[in-house]
Amino acid sequence: MNSVSDSFLTQEQNVMPQSVKFSNKFSDVAADLYFPANFDAKKKYPAILCAHPISSCKEQTAAIYAQKLAALGYVALAFDASHQGASGGEPRYLEDPASRVEDFRCAVDYLVTLDYVDDARIGVLGICGGGGYAVNAAMTERRIKAVGTVVAANYGRLMREGDQSPDAALNALDAIGKQRTAEARGAEPAIITYIPTSVAEREKAGITDIDIVEAVDYYTTPRGQKPGSPNKLRFSGLQAAVGFDAFHLAEHLLTQPLQIVIGSVPGGFGSYRDGYELFSRARSSRKNLFVVEGASHYDLYDKPEYVEQAMTKLGPFFKENL
Repeated sequence: MNSVSDSFLTQEQNVMPQSVKFSNKFSDVAADLYFPANFDAKKKYPAILCAHPISSCKEQTAAIYAQKLAALGYVALAFDASHQGASGGEPRYLEDPASRVEDFRCAVDYLVTLDYVDDARIGVLGICGGGGYAVNAAMTERRIKAVGTVVAANYGRLMREGDQSPDAALNALDAIGKQRTAEARGAEPAIITYIPTSVAEREKAGITDIDIVEAVDYYTTPRGQKPGSPNKLRFSGLQAAVGFDAFHLAEHLLTQPLQIVIGSVPGGFGSYRDGYELFSRARSSRKNLFVVEGASHYDLYDKPEYVEQAMTKLGPFFKENL
């Protein structure tokens, strides 16, 4: 029996994606290009970057939205973050905001070299943490002409809040500093997990937050599990993430048209409130916040009834602005 994600993907009639690579400084970024039906390389097409969530990879929810966009006539590029998935970059399992944001700029560099891409019509769609990074990249990457987000999360805010204790950020930074010292002196890197590795582990830890519950269901079962998303994170590399604000300067620099999609069911990852904050802060004169009623954070990853609702806004949005 197919998983939710796999069965959803087979509903689209697009050709299989083309695997490509582009460079980010000293390493290659692995990506998949999705094409419209009856694609003609002699024509010009608008293009959309599709950015995966934190801990994810291009074959998961990013692939679903990329196929949906390709079906609407766009060339869609879904890519693995540097240091993750099939992309290069050392050390591995690094969640580095600077690298993540630079991936978008380099992805645009790649798209403008393709003769069939209209370089005046490039947009971006980011999901979860990829949505936060997409927003941040668009502020300084003016070649991105329209910004769409689905359950966008500000990873820096999430890291700072941690366990919700008053000094969570400071305690985390102290622990990271100690681990970096240990590794500098020869200790093995500390590779931790983003989420519990199983339902049993989650239940044993007494975790009941809906976002964690559904994350375990998505990432550790056939529903969304993929080799490029191994649930591994390099702990000593998290200092920059703690100091990162995905929406910093949005009130000054985020002028592109903006479509925000969130679910009405809030959870610990905070995409519900991040959606409202982004809408409030963005300088964009054309911006819209769409709340999918009854949808949780992970419902908007791959469940057809909710993704289709998101696309009822994203499709017309990109058509109007690209």
